[in-house]
Amino acid sequence: MKRDFTYVDDVTESILRLIYKGPSTESPYKIYNIGNNQPVQLNYFIQVLEEHLGKKAIKKLLPMQPGDVPETFADIDELVKDINYKPKVSIEEGVKRFVEWFKDYYKIS
Repeated sequence: MKRDFTYVDDVTESILRLIYKGPSTESPYKIYNIGNNQPVQLNYFIQVLEEHLGKKAIKKLLPMQPGDVPETFADIDELVKDINYKPKVSIEEGVKRFVEWFKDYYKIS
């Protein structure tokens, strides 16, 4: 399975850019997909998390469940066109930052 993980800094930057851009003359409202547009295998995400935590995950692999989607990704073409949006934080860097924050916040060494 693949998922399109997006680091929170990239999400907030895109929202701020949209706010400061203001509405266009064609319509005061527009719907955007905010994402990374770079789906990664869930197993790769877990591997990166394991590396930064220094622990192996205990995995129980199951077959696809009803309603599961094999792959998701955000089509960010409109964001690129309207605000020149380009996600900056890779999955590796995002997981690293998250683990650092988590350990600091919960006082885990």
